[in-house]
Amino acid sequence: MAADSTRAILFALGANAGIAITKFGAAAYTGSGAMLAEAIHSVADTGNQLLLLLGMKRSKAAATPDHPLGHDRVSYFYGMMVALLLFLVGGLFSIYEGWHRLQHAEPLKNAAVALIVLAVAIVLESVSLWGALREIRKVQAGRSFLRWFRETRQSELMVVAGEDIAALGGLAFAFMAVLIATWTGNPLFDALGSISVGLLLVIVAIAIIVEIKAMIVGESAEPALRRAIETHVKARPEVKRVIRIITLQWGTRVIVAVRAEMSPVASADELINAINRVEASLQQTFPQAAWVFFEPDR
Repeated sequence: MAADSTRAILFALGANAGIAITKFGAAAYTGSGAMLAEAIHSVADTGNQLLLLLGMKRSKAAATPDHPLGHDRVSYFYGMMVALLLFLVGGLFSIYEGWHRLQHAEPLKNAAVALIVLAVAIVLESVSLWGALREIRKVQAGRSFLRWFRETRQSELMVVAGEDIAALGGLAFAFMAVLIATWTGNPLFDALGSISVGLLLVIVAIAIIVEIKAMIVGESAEPALRRAIETHVKARPEVKRVIRIITLQWGTRVIVAVRAEMSPVASADELINAINRVEASLQQTFPQAAWVFFEPDR
């Protein structure tokens, strides 16, 4: 079963838009730096979902002479933009806001409002994360989340999951910061909460940037798919020996290049027909293998 990245993005978009509005109102009402940092984070996340949707739309553009394999990989570019916005707008701004509050501490006003808004935001963000994890489970195949995160080639789903985890963790930090600041009467805890939110966002953003960078440089298909493709080609009666198989992830599709020694045939026409049968079988079994390049060799 294939994961639906669009559904996960729409879950996140709806949640973040609603959360951002309520957070800004609560930040203005309470004067909480942690709440303001969370509001800016939610605005960044809302913009990020729109960028991901735009990237998915543009990745479906038809092939052209200048882009003969299509525009599938443009989604990686938008994924990198989202990660950078999460790092700069979400993470660094939150750290700056917390540092500013440390230097100019102000008491919180109506902290109960901030706590209620954060609690509601935690519920909404949990729904968004649940939507992303539900799609991930369709393709997780028994792997841990961390292993899936390292191996997946679905950049949009990876970014949404990373954002949701960072958002939920940030909300928990902000909630605890406001709560402790209220209990102790010390607004410095609110500032420390803002810095903690920022550090969490920076860490998650860097993890996403590392993975997206690998996709942009050029990664093979996921390990399980790569092994399955090789096993399939080796099992074909037309193939005597596989010399090398290269796969390259191209957005949601895969390029496969096969160099193999073919079983003996009587003519060049029969060799061509044998190669065509292997290619057709490969694409029928693995629909994501949009391009198959076959080189017979000894």
